[in-house]
Amino acid sequence: MKLSRRVFFGTVAAAALASAAAAQDKGTIYYMVPTLLDEFQTTSVDAIEKFMGDVGYDVVTLNADNKTDIQQSQMSDTILLDPDAIVIAPVDFNALVPAIDEARAAGIPVMIFDRQITDTMIDLTSVAGTIEIGHVAAAEIKRLLTEKNGSVTGTILQVLGDPGDPYTLDIQQGFEERMEGDDVTIITQPAMQWEASNAGSIVADELLATPDIDLIFVHAAHLAVAAVASLEAAGKAPGDVLLVSSNGAPVGLDLIRQGWEQVEVEQPLFAQAAALAMFADKVVNGEEIEPGTYDVLGLQSELTIEEWGPNIKIPGAAITADNVDEPRFWGNLQAPDDPITPVE
Repeated sequence: MKLSRRVFFGTVAAAALASAAAAQDKGTIYYMVPTLLDEFQTTSVDAIEKFMGDVGYDVVTLNADNKTDIQQSQMSDTILLDPDAIVIAPVDFNALVPAIDEARAAGIPVMIFDRQITDTMIDLTSVAGTIEIGHVAAAEIKRLLTEKNGSVTGTILQVLGDPGDPYTLDIQQGFEERMEGDDVTIITQPAMQWEASNAGSIVADELLATPDIDLIFVHAAHLAVAAVASLEAAGKAPGDVLLVSSNGAPVGLDLIRQGWEQVEVEQPLFAQAAALAMFADKVVNGEEIEPGTYDVLGLQSELTIEEWGPNIKIPGAAITADNVDEPRFWGNLQAPDDPITPVE
């Protein structure tokens, strides 16, 4: 089923009228996107509409403009429309719990995309394996250091995001546990509020304090842009200091093409969206979801049954100069053509 993109900034009632005129098969799922101000979120809309369409559902997307009260109001209004399911990427993790409980009490299943809520029961959660992203980054960094120095040895500057964000702490945990025992020195600094200028200052300062840095590992591609600016200001050329990033944003892929960055470990947006679609029938029909390992767009993903419900965790993939143009990476901003088959 071919779906036209419909992102509504007005009332849910307007969205419902437009939805009623759209072709439907199995029914309608509402997607609550937190904002459309960044490429990850806008691409998530395309991906969820595409993959849910593959398995027979029409999708109506509501944008909260990054405001908790708007998303709460959207949830309340959507519950009155009795959709087949709701997918939420919450603006505020805890603030939506009452609305989620209200939806489920009304018989509307709720799926969570990308941002985990653990304080109430959820029908399905699809998230990136952030510790696993750290594992992948460690493997790639070991490879790069071996190619440069003949073995896994050298000095690494690790620039975290905000230290209050579990996303960056999980990546750090996964990375450092896989680097334990290697002959490396890891200098770790947080870029507060995920602010790129903070990352740029950290890189500039550490290049002065530790001129022999072999590799910089930043936890987001926009931080890599700031790191490159500091490298250029210090007179470095592409490749003089190796650079690895995570999340797979378009700017990171561009830095790979320019030679500044060697590896981007992707946050698997497309697979996270595809996983929701794979299990949508089971969620909508109230069927049991079995734990186990599932292939989601070629990524071996682990589904577990947690206290808050079924939770599928999807690892990232390493992007390099050899594969940077492949459409499977969300940073190329085009959902892959791979058809999605519902889980039986």
